This record gives sequence, structure tokens and C-alpha cells, in this order.
Amino acid sequence: MRFGENLQKIRVKAGLSLRKLAANCDLDDSYISKVENGKFNVQLSTIIELAKGLDIDPKELLDFSKPKG
Repeated sequence: MRFGENLQKIRVKAGLSLRKLAANCDLDDSYISKVENGKFNVQLSTIIELAKGLDIDPKELLDFSKPKG
């Protein structure tokens, strides 16, 4: 759940819609939505693709210690 919340905060801060991020990552936007809402867990390979699509280091998606926004 915290991963999804973090992903959404970072995506919104970057000014990306679900569709744009999905296109950047070659993933389905409904899949990303479900990840953001805590309905799916993600594999490491997906975390890496999401980070590439957001142009950030993957560890930022896993950093829950500080507020993102």
C-alpha cells in the first residue's frame, strides 16, 4: 500500500498522468492504477521500469521515510 501511495505522489509531482506514465513504461494504465491503489504488488523488474518512466532512481519509489510532495 505504501509503495502505491509513494508511486502516485511521485507521478503527480512529475506532472504525469497514468496514461503518460504507462506509455513511458510500456505498461497498462489500469495496472498502474491498481498498483497505486494497493491492489497489486509489483516485482522488482516493474519497479525498475516505473522508475525509468519517471526518470528517477528506483530507490526513490521505495523510500517511505520522507514525504514526497
